[in-house]
Amino acid sequence: MSSNRLQGPPQAPPRFSDTPSTILSKARHLIERSRKAKDELVAHVPLEGATFANVLLPLANDENSLAVGFEVLKFYQSVSTDPELRDASAEAEKLFNEFVLETETREDLYDLVKSVFHKSNLEELDPESYRLLEKKYKDYYRNGLGLPKSQRDRFKEIQKHLSQLKIDYKKNLNSENGGLWLTLQELDGVPVEFISTLQNRKTDENHLGKVWLSFKAADISMALRNAKTEETRKKIFIANENKCPRNAEILKEAVVLRDEAARLLGYSNHASFRIEKKMAQDSETVEVFLDNLWSKLTSSGQKELAEQKQLKKADLESRGKPFNGFYLWDHSFYTRLMNQNELSIDQEKIAEYFPLQTTVQNMLGIFEKLFGLVFKEMVVEKGSDIVWHEDVMVFNVWDDEDLGSGFVGYLYMDLFSRVGKYPNPSNWNLQPGFTQQDETRSYPSTALLCQFPKPSPGKPSLLRHDDVVMIFHELGHSIHDLVAKTTYSTFHGTKSTEDFAEAPSQMLENWCWIPSQLKSLSRHYLTLSTESSCLGKQERQPKSRPSDQIPDEMITGLIQSRNWKKGLYHLWQIFLSVFDMKIHTPTTHQEIIDLDISSKFNSLRKAIRLTDGPETLGQGHGWGHGEANIPHWMGTYDAGFYSYLWSEVYALDIFYTAFKPDPLNAKEGRRYRHLVLEKGDSQDGMKTLTEFLGREPSREAFFKELGLA
Repeated sequence: MSSNRLQGPPQAPPRFSDTPSTILSKARHLIERSRKAKDELVAHVPLEGATFANVLLPLANDENSLAVGFEVLKFYQSVSTDPELRDASAEAEKLFNEFVLETETREDLYDLVKSVFHKSNLEELDPESYRLLEKKYKDYYRNGLGLPKSQRDRFKEIQKHLSQLKIDYKKNLNSENGGLWLTLQELDGVPVEFISTLQNRKTDENHLGKVWLSFKAADISMALRNAKTEETRKKIFIANENKCPRNAEILKEAVVLRDEAARLLGYSNHASFRIEKKMAQDSETVEVFLDNLWSKLTSSGQKELAEQKQLKKADLESRGKPFNGFYLWDHSFYTRLMNQNELSIDQEKIAEYFPLQTTVQNMLGIFEKLFGLVFKEMVVEKGSDIVWHEDVMVFNVWDDEDLGSGFVGYLYMDLFSRVGKYPNPSNWNLQPGFTQQDETRSYPSTALLCQFPKPSPGKPSLLRHDDVVMIFHELGHSIHDLVAKTTYSTFHGTKSTEDFAEAPSQMLENWCWIPSQLKSLSRHYLTLSTESSCLGKQERQPKSRPSDQIPDEMITGLIQSRNWKKGLYHLWQIFLSVFDMKIHTPTTHQEIIDLDISSKFNSLRKAIRLTDGPETLGQGHGWGHGEANIPHWMGTYDAGFYSYLWSEVYALDIFYTAFKPDPLNAKEGRRYRHLVLEKGDSQDGMKTLTEFLGREPSREAFFKELGLA
């Protein structure tokens, strides 16, 4: 991970020098070029002469070119501080989506693909090429080309409107900048170091002596975990649930339109339409899976809730206050107390051993050993268009010497919070990998986005252990994106079905629960150099120097906590998955029209998560719209949130089988890279798993890990 200038990769990194006008001009140019190529294809290839080589290959090459050009243009809306640039990027995405819909509903192209699909000499195709042909053929039908014209026009109209709704939903989340002005008394219990980073008002008479707590996830989490005053936690929780009100309306409109579109195609609901192409294959299988988990975990969740209630009661009595019930805004606070009291876990103390940038560098070191990679950080000069913001780090990634020292791709890390940035930790593909027409390789570029507070004078940005797990997970997507080696961009990296795509990243989370790996990831921020730890020159050193790496007793507590009292956590995952299925499996179309989605969200949360909310205080189930703050429903996880639990089954099976005995087994790491990560979606996910495991996947490790075996 040496810090060197770009040392001759065969492909230059993408550039980020666009203006609002260039974004739109580039978008229109790409679209017109692609439309012209498709028109010429239709004009020059007769149906009787259609082959894979003269129809599917040109379409695939054109799709590759569009992906390379458009991904960066669409990306600006998630990272730029310039609202005009974000708006132009969103408009470019709208133009792109409309063009994709236009392409996927062209009968002339469908007829050519159908002609190829029904030819008798398809056995000559390699497996990935046949998978491409089959995918294209089925996608045309799934885009309404089997419908009568009037229904086809309505289907196209729905898809066009859904595309705009998705853009608006994401835009609202990216631009959300709300929060609360709170007094220091209200924030009693919240670490002083954190409060010192918040904006304050010393002169404004309306907010005199208050600090601004934003609705950024890190701020909300810190306050809910530590604020001693219940009214403060309640105030913060309810306000945060009610941000982005327009998104609640957008989501409702979207689920109604999705249901209509699915019924036009002959499906019973949107979930049946979506899941048909995934590993689960049908919604009934998903519902049985979730119901089974729900029933198995309810008793442990009830037990944990009873213990938290007792803890709250004792806490309030010690402060001379009456117990008044246990609520949603209490969970984070009393979970922290329970961990601290019973396992001696102090997450803020643990965080001192995980300064953000040092921890990320150590993570890359693990990936180097495991997968045979080398990360070289580029020196980015101020104002360079190699990055979109001065905070961004970029690495060029190579195979190690044993694997031939070949170039792999570019990895970007944009780790710090700012206005206008996508709010959730995530991985974004900026350029897919694929084989070009001349048989050379087009290399991928991928980006990790997070929203951590920037280092302050005297203290770097520190990670709680769950932050460490989250980054390892998202970097898992980055690695998947980088090392995939598919012929066609449509199958590249993480573009596999959601209920398989999460498995590689979830599998890597296990390294954050292994004592030796926690040691290697850790380094107390006070033992780092002034430059790397962001310590000021006048920083006063503690009287007793802390250990360089996280102490064994802290590790012991963390390991014990992994599945200790995690019933409520998994019930939260089940709740989100069940809600997602409920809004996408109405019995009739009228049922979804009549459904109050926010009330359904809150009533299901109470039923599954077992914890009271404001509805028990006389406000009814319509008190908030937390569903409007979750990007998954309007991204690619509609009728797919179950994928996180579903793929965890495969993740644990892989880990127990190949890596649990030796987590840094380079031979197994490279075998996993070649047999799983490199495949992307070029073959069925079940085939990929079976080839790696040497058998059919099993749920044994999953249930064992949850204590349900």
